[in-house]
Amino acid sequence: MRLRKIGSGGGRAWRVRSNSVTSIAVRLLLLLLVGYQAWSADYFAYIGTFTDQKSKGIYAWRFHPATGQLTPVGLVAETASPSFLAVHPNQRFLYAVNEVSEYHGQKAGSVSAFSIDRATGRLTLLNTVSSGGPGPCHLTLDRKGQCLLAANYAGGSVAAFPVRTDGRLGEASAFFQHSGKVALPERQGGPHAHCAMVSPDSRFALVADLGLDQVLVYRLNAARALLQPSDPPFTKVRAGAGPRHLVFHPNGRLVYLINEIQSSITSFSYDAAGGGLRELQTVSTLPQDFRGTNNTAEIAIHPSGKFLYGSNRGHDSIAVFAVDEAGKLELVQHVSTQGKTPRNFAMDPTGVFLLAANQNSDNVVEFRIDPVSGRLAATGVVIEAPSPVCVTFVPVK
Repeated sequence: MRLRKIGSGGGRAWRVRSNSVTSIAVRLLLLLLVGYQAWSADYFAYIGTFTDQKSKGIYAWRFHPATGQLTPVGLVAETASPSFLAVHPNQRFLYAVNEVSEYHGQKAGSVSAFSIDRATGRLTLLNTVSSGGPGPCHLTLDRKGQCLLAANYAGGSVAAFPVRTDGRLGEASAFFQHSGKVALPERQGGPHAHCAMVSPDSRFALVADLGLDQVLVYRLNAARALLQPSDPPFTKVRAGAGPRHLVFHPNGRLVYLINEIQSSITSFSYDAAGGGLRELQTVSTLPQDFRGTNNTAEIAIHPSGKFLYGSNRGHDSIAVFAVDEAGKLELVQHVSTQGKTPRNFAMDPTGVFLLAANQNSDNVVEFRIDPVSGRLAATGVVIEAPSPVCVTFVPVK
């Protein structure tokens, strides 16, 4: 902000340069308008499920972020065990793994592409392709939606698929089978790719392998949907930790990994130039006095970058952490998910609400996020959903 002298002679007057004030006011107004539009617009909350018992596929609810209200839409796509969902950056297409062990007579699962009716929430199947290995459990897209990555848990492999302009998937254009020794043969068995995440600049893909206790790093050519092992090709985590899912901090310089077997979260600094990871800290997701059996599941970071969340299956809770300026974590809260086996949860795009999917109690429970502390408080909104295992949002149009 600048001051400019006006007038002449002995009397002096000063006024603020108007262009500086106007610029600040315009920017504040734009921020308020963007926030209001996100807060006032409705979304479809899509729920992926396991279909071995009560469920038939993907279900949807209409979500109103101003009130937290959820209105059922119903079954929007019938498909086999869509246990993890991902939405294209253009919001026109939704992708689901089909977590099965056989596809067209082969030992493989599949990945299905759907178009989204943004007015009704209904999904239309575009095509389905082999995932390349049995039991796919996770998928993600690069920032432009040119490439889709799928992690095959049972097969211990990762595959890349080209995404066509009409939303359909091409056959796998890259495939890597993981191999190596495991620390806990009875528990880990062998390689189990559990998550594939694309770096913010879409130059690298990080794959958490629960069986190998590794985060494998691949160079990614998103435009051609190709992968190439990086150098070094992986970062080792603690033996028997069981790395499951990971998430990038909004600043792009930090990565957080949730470890299923040891019920912990490991923080890493991330080298954007080479895709490397350097461990900073590992913390437990459980209360000190907990003595039962537990496996962690999902991890997510608040859009502000100030809070991190991880789910516990067994303790049936979400652990809430504050994130300091250096990226270190400090425990804030353990909150019950009011159900059994919270496999997945997601924050709505406004960052105000969190929906926790309790797989074994057939319900999804809503929490409000405190914007100052990150603490969760149940709103009383609970929806019934058969075997819910994944939640994602798409704006209504």
